[in-house]
This record gives sequence, C-alpha cells and structure tokens, in this order.
Amino acid sequence: MGWLGLDDTDHLGGGCTTKTLDLLIQGLPSDVEIGELRLVRLWPFAKQRTRGNASVAVEISCEDENKIMNHLDLWWEENISPLAGMISSTENYDRQQYPADPGMVWFSSETPPVEFYYSAVRREVSLDEIPIAKKSWGGQGKIGATAAIAWDKSLVTYEAIAWRTETNTSSKKIRKIDSLRLEEIDEMENTFMSRDSRTGNSMIAPRGPCPVLFGLRARDEEIAKQAATYLLKSESTEENSGFRVFKTNQASDDHLENDLRDTVLDIEILSRGTVVINCKNSKLLAFSESGDIKLLGQWLKHGDTISFNGLKNHDGTYHLERLKVIEGSNQKVRPLCAKCGVRMKSMGKNQGVRCPKCRDRSDKLWDEITRTPPFEDWVQAPNDSRRHLTRPLEWD
Repeated sequence: MGWLGLDDTDHLGGGCTTKTLDLLIQGLPSDVEIGELRLVRLWPFAKQRTRGNASVAVEISCEDENKIMNHLDLWWEENISPLAGMISSTENYDRQQYPADPGMVWFSSETPPVEFYYSAVRREVSLDEIPIAKKSWGGQGKIGATAAIAWDKSLVTYEAIAWRTETNTSSKKIRKIDSLRLEEIDEMENTFMSRDSRTGNSMIAPRGPCPVLFGLRARDEEIAKQAATYLLKSESTEENSGFRVFKTNQASDDHLENDLRDTVLDIEILSRGTVVINCKNSKLLAFSESGDIKLLGQWLKHGDTISFNGLKNHDGTYHLERLKVIEGSNQKVRPLCAKCGVRMKSMGKNQGVRCPKCRDRSDKLWDEITRTPPFEDWVQAPNDSRRHLTRPLEWD
C-alpha cells in the first residue's frame, strides 16, 4: 500500500488537478485497489500557486509495487508531462501567472512528516525542502503533492467534485445546475458554502474553462455523496462525466496560528471602504468585501484593544479573517448643559465651554463615555468572500 500525490496540472485557460487524478485512477490496472482520496488547500499567498490552490492524493493498494511504478512512469510521460509549460492570462486576474509545472510523488512504507504539511499551508515552501519520496516525477507540483500526503487530518471536511463532459468543457458554456435543488441542499444539515445567503447565488461552480462542474462541501462524507447524486440526477443539471468525494482540509483553519492581540494606533479608510488598521506591533487590512470585519475595522479608534487572525502577506501585513474588540477606548465629548441638555461647545483656548442655547457656562471641559462596538463577539467575512480554509465561527 502507498500514497500517490499530484499537483500543478492546471492553468487559467483550463485543466484541473482533480480531473487529472480521476483519469489516472480510471487508467490504473484492474488488480489495484483505491482507498482514500484527498484534496488539500495550501498557502493562499504562494507565488506559484495553481488556480484552485489545491493538491490531491490517493491511497493505492497493490501487491506488485514495481508493476504500479512502471504503469505510473508510462502514464506520466503520456498524460501529465505534456501539461508542463501551459500558461494563460486574463485581464480579470491580475496575479502574475506561472507555467504549469506538474509534480507527482509516491510514498509507500514511510509517509512525509506532518510538519511539512503545516509548512506548506502556512508559508512559502521551496522544492529543496521536500521530504524525499520513494519515487517522484516533475517539478514544482511535488510540493503540493507531498503536502497532501503529509496532511494529518486534524479537522476533516468533504467535497464531492463532479466534472463536465468534454463537449461542455470545450465549449466553455455557463454551467447548468438545478438552482432549486441547490437551495434544498444548502438547507441540509452538515453542508456548507453552497450558496451565498445574501444573494442566493451558487458558490459551488467555478466560472473558468476548467472541467469541474461543481464542488459540494459537507462535514459528512455520506451527505456529500447524497447531495451530489441528488443534484446530478436533475434534468435541470447538465450532463456530467462522473464525480468523486474527497477528504479535505477546507474550513479547518490549518493555515492560521494562534489569535493575536494588539492596540490600535489609527485607521485609514481607502476606496470602497477597505480599512488599514495600524497597530503598535502590526498592520492589518480589512478588505471592502469582508463585510462585518470591514465595518468593525472602520469603527476602531486609537487605544482600542483588539484580537485578530489572518494570513500574513509577503510585506508583513495581515489580511484579516476574523476580528474582535477586547476593550474599546473611552471617547471624550463635551458635557451636556445641566439646564437644557444641549451639548456644550468650546469658547476658545483656555476659556471653558458654553451652552449654545442658554449660554450657561461650565468649568468641566470633557466627559468620558464608553464606546460600544457594533459587534460584541468575533466577526468574519461573508461566505462568498471567505477562503476555502477558513473555519466558520458558528462551528466553534
């Protein structure tokens, strides 16, 4: 028995690592048994990350390891190696693109250490850091392929991935998925990130020209299988070429370390409401699409104590994934007039304050009031702006 890992067979113009693995599995010798399937999301800021930023692995049982190695050698040369060097670009995707650089690894008796998985999901990893496999093929993709095998499954979710027919994939038509059945699935217990609750839009179908029809996520393997089958059997869902259920690290928070605490110095509100939060020890970024995180970030003032978590970018800025106010700083306001309740105003430097209505004066220059944040507990981005790896707050 052994593990085969695979990554980096796709680019913006097409291809899909999950479909490549599906075809590889279909082509295996008849005496080979297939076990667990894995889909592992990796560090979202990796420079040469693939479109979906996911690698895959499969558990394979075979009596003759040499036979399966010879088969994989041939399959690699004929079906995967030709994918190397493919690249696409689009005006709607501003990240620098790198040519596909497929990689495949085989581990049998000894699997890679779990520490390598956490390195690959939390930071940039180079090829020279990869644990030595019993056999390997290709280039950059060996990083993700190895990480998928090293995953410790500390928190497991499932994704049922269905693929389009070759005709639909090549025509790049908009995916046809039964929206009424998807609404039912979204309301099922243990499914997640199927629809945007605010707009009702599907969150399971990619938009690009890749072979994936949809990916249904669930916390239970059988639920994922049942939901995918129910959706595919609908006449309102387009033809498909099959599906498989993968164990995944999605919604695990494995990419994050411990929550941090800091004190706010000031904030900057940029275009579309994006907030830069400058703290004593860190710089945080709440994007305009981050919903309640953005709103809470805009409320912050000097002296507020906050707790937060998110991914640290190459420049050291944290891209916030959750935020909470620990203690809000007090706010100084002019006192209210004792006679008419109107807020007093300054008469000038060192001249005290006076009621603008009754003209009564006061020697008390300021009152301190406690500021109440708009949210008392943790907040995170809405479903459609959340990373695959982010664990929903309601699961805690």
